[in-house]
Amino acid sequence: MQIWTGLGNPGPKYALHRHNVGFMALDVIADMHGFGPVQKKFQGWAQEGRIGTQKILLLKPATFMNESGRAVGEAMRFYKLDLEALTVFHDELDLAPFKVKVKQGGGTAGHNGLRSIDKHLGADFRRVRLGIGHPGHKDRVSSYVLGNYAKAEQDDLATMLGALSAEAQWLADGDGPRFMSDVALRQQG
Repeated sequence: MQIWTGLGNPGPKYALHRHNVGFMALDVIADMHGFGPVQKKFQGWAQEGRIGTQKILLLKPATFMNESGRAVGEAMRFYKLDLEALTVFHDELDLAPFKVKVKQGGGTAGHNGLRSIDKHLGADFRRVRLGIGHPGHKDRVSSYVLGNYAKAEQDDLATMLGALSAEAQWLADGDGPRFMSDVALRQQG
């Protein structure tokens, strides 16, 4: 069993925010891979399914970003899983828009969702960093991440989400480099 968590804030007013791209990724994965119905559990919304032979629980915490670790911790304890079973999809200011990178462990770079998971579980979990780019000045970061994707970005966003979902098998099998490579190739084509 693996737990894939997407970070975001609950509620329709946040749905298209850059900060919610982790939620968007899980929605596309669930749709493309035929995951079961959404269930309210673990202080969030969970869907169970398989990608290849791997059983995966998709979890979107309903706790708001800065308390994501509560929901993730509850699910991890319920299934008695170690950190190597956890993958977190999140927005990344330090990556160019729509770039996808996989990283094991690391710091939080000021990301409140990562900080909360780190506090509750430790830092050595796999991250799928979804590039949103940086607005240029630190004073504009909050309004930028809590802003909607622009209309001009919608096609690139859809391409990125479709590519990562189509190549999710590599991620499920633990092959981060192949996942990143194949996602990048799909984005070029």
